[in-house]
Amino acid sequence: MLHGKFGKLSSKNLFKGIYEGKTVLVTGHTGFIGSWLTLWLQSLGAKVVGYSLEPPTKPSLFETLDLENEITHIIGDIQDKQNLSDNIEKYKPEIVIHLAAQPLVRASYEDPAETFRTNILGTVNILDSIRKSDSVSACVVMTSDKCYQNLGPNRFHKETDPLGGSDPYSASKGAAEIITNSFRNSFFNEESIATVRAGNVIGGGDWAKDRIIPDCIRALTTDKQIMVRNPSSIRPWQFVLEPISGILWLGSKLYTRPEKYSEAWNLGPNQVNDMTVEKVVQNTIKIWNKGDWVDISKESKDQPNELSSLLLDSTKALNSLEWKTIYSFETAISETISWYKSYYNNDISMKDLSVYQIEQYSKTADQMNITWAGN
Repeated sequence: MLHGKFGKLSSKNLFKGIYEGKTVLVTGHTGFIGSWLTLWLQSLGAKVVGYSLEPPTKPSLFETLDLENEITHIIGDIQDKQNLSDNIEKYKPEIVIHLAAQPLVRASYEDPAETFRTNILGTVNILDSIRKSDSVSACVVMTSDKCYQNLGPNRFHKETDPLGGSDPYSASKGAAEIITNSFRNSFFNEESIATVRAGNVIGGGDWAKDRIIPDCIRALTTDKQIMVRNPSSIRPWQFVLEPISGILWLGSKLYTRPEKYSEAWNLGPNQVNDMTVEKVVQNTIKIWNKGDWVDISKESKDQPNELSSLLLDSTKALNSLEWKTIYSFETAISETISWYKSYYNNDISMKDLSVYQIEQYSKTADQMNITWAGN
């Protein structure tokens, strides 16, 4: 049965209740991850201030969940330093979660300059605005698992590995990490600022171009073959609520003990979730109960170069944050595809279903004695 909202007890205990009544600024709140984060923050009793461009896709999860009228919704560009600073001064957030970015590798090849402006200058703008704010006590900056210099296939990257990237997107995220570290050491006395490097995030409501799940859904709903560019590529797949739980938990830790947690953190899946693109497609077709796919890797000779293997070592988060992923690869795919099936069947409120998925995820975490879930 779908509740449509959290019960008071389950919500109160999550993340030690830190977010209840807090003003939280989320940049990039109209995007896929930003919309899920905003919905969860709402359920925790936070006062969400969103700062972002218009929703990046049609349809969009932000509009599907009807979030605009339930938060302080600001359309703004993180490249506009004055507007960003003015809104931080106006709304005085206590916690900032910076997600706004150009998030796609292939798009970074098409317009590298815009990718660098958004991902590098945007990070500078948010951190410099926070530096001049008296209200902000904690900030989490989300970068990417692609921020690392690739040191060879089948290597699980640790937070201490060299940063870098051969494509514009990866380079921009490596630069964002370096910039954040510079601000932390130069202006924040190594306090209050942390970065998060998550895996390949999947979940309901993503309609971005050139991502495998949205590509699958577009093909399946139009009775077309799924065109797969890199079926053998290995990625650290994880359900969208996994990195968000890590971000929220890290934010709560920064708020209470900034000196211990102001670092870079990998929030990737268990190693068994490092599966090929082909496995993602096969599982999607199985759950959808129809469909077919075709390997077009040999036909796509002009496509941008992407790494064949990308893996994260999240031991630090397990040991020091007591955080780990909860869902298996199969469950992550199942929850994701179930969301899309309900969307296209139009048989339920998607907001109710999304809240229900957050509830079920939180209950599973509680049953596993995960610390952020109230244990």
